[in-house]
Amino acid sequence: MTLQQSADREEVAHVVLLERSGRDRARWQQMHDQFHEQSTVSLSWFTGSGPEFVAASERMHAAGDHPLHRLGPPVVRLHGDRALVEISATIGMSVEVDNTAAFLASDARLNYRLVRADGVWGVFSIDAIYERDTLTPSVPGESIQVEAESLRGLRPSYALLALVLSKRGYAVRNDLLGDDLPDDVQRFYDDGDQWLGAPAA
Repeated sequence: MTLQQSADREEVAHVVLLERSGRDRARWQQMHDQFHEQSTVSLSWFTGSGPEFVAASERMHAAGDHPLHRLGPPVVRLHGDRALVEISATIGMSVEVDNTAAFLASDARLNYRLVRADGVWGVFSIDAIYERDTLTPSVPGESIQVEAESLRGLRPSYALLALVLSKRGYAVRNDLLGDDLPDDVQRFYDDGDQWLGAPAA
């Protein structure tokens, strides 16, 4: 790896971390600055452009919903002026279920495409691949009752996330990427390889 490639990897990873840090710390301008204007975002509760995602995140925060992201190390692949980044994330959120304080944790892999334009790296797209989720009482000894019927028709990779968010007024798509649909996930990865223009390492 050349010094330039190493510097590019570091810069690409930093852009991703700045976007996530801006999201979690309500630094909306910082978050906005990481996106290309023509970028797209596809997550559980949002589908649209990068700038629209920033505005929607700000509204979510103002409404009192403050999800936080515990991140693993970013895995960066580069080819010319394009980059792919995958980063494991646990999205955690304090919620209330039937008057019981609870904590929702959703495990996912966030996939970023980044493009360098005029010498500057920026986010071109974000897509989440959902793995599993849990819902636990915040106070030991308390219990949460979730009726099986309320989960009927929801995807197992993000059923509890969809249930909680929908009850809080967010529209959650049922066709997102998830490990319960491995063929769709593989097609997504294959498309990423083709977009990058380099074989998987």
